[in-house]
Amino acid sequence: MSAVMKLKTLQGHLQELKGFAEPKIKLEQYETPPHIAAVALYTIQTQFDALDGKLVLDAGCGPGTLGLGAAIMGAGAVTAMDIDEDALEIFQENVNDMEITNIDALQCDFLSPDIFRLENYFDTVLMNPPFGTKNNSGIDMKFLQAALRLCSDSVYSLHKSSTRSHIQKKIKEWGVKGSVVAELRYDLPATYKFHKQQSRDIAVDLWRVYHPQS
Repeated sequence: MSAVMKLKTLQGHLQELKGFAEPKIKLEQYETPPHIAAVALYTIQTQFDALDGKLVLDAGCGPGTLGLGAAIMGAGAVTAMDIDEDALEIFQENVNDMEITNIDALQCDFLSPDIFRLENYFDTVLMNPPFGTKNNSGIDMKFLQAALRLCSDSVYSLHKSSTRSHIQKKIKEWGVKGSVVAELRYDLPATYKFHKQQSRDIAVDLWRVYHPQS
């Protein structure tokens, strides 16, 4: 099977997943579109060999697109974390529908200090964190900082391209390394009542961030 077919096959699997039943604005719940998740996961595995056989965390997993995709790509074991019980119910439905056995879910606040008991526990952390709009300014950076503490290798995180220079500055401040490994287009459907347009095309970066010794 060609590499392109593998990518299409992965995207096909991800398109079958259920999304949020009623997304919650205060949690900035937006689904990771299947095409973005597929390209991101495919890049992470083919360029960095960071999924196959690895211990993977999907932080703020929502319905689980990234975590389930990682499992399909051969992750050794996947842990998915989300603060929202309703999102985790949909996640569990998706796990059952896909008949995936090496994935576990934890309901928790990813930004809670308790999470740091898992310091350096995971090889790879995957995230599509809240973008930090509306009332959650800066939450995307808090997610990234927490993820860096939990991984022994690299964090792969999706962020609006418009925040690129801000992230570069933060990474330098934190003394870690990072670069944009893929540039993607996020077709954001009108999810909430305040959205005037039917959908918006947003440029998104897939970042790889890691400690210098990794």
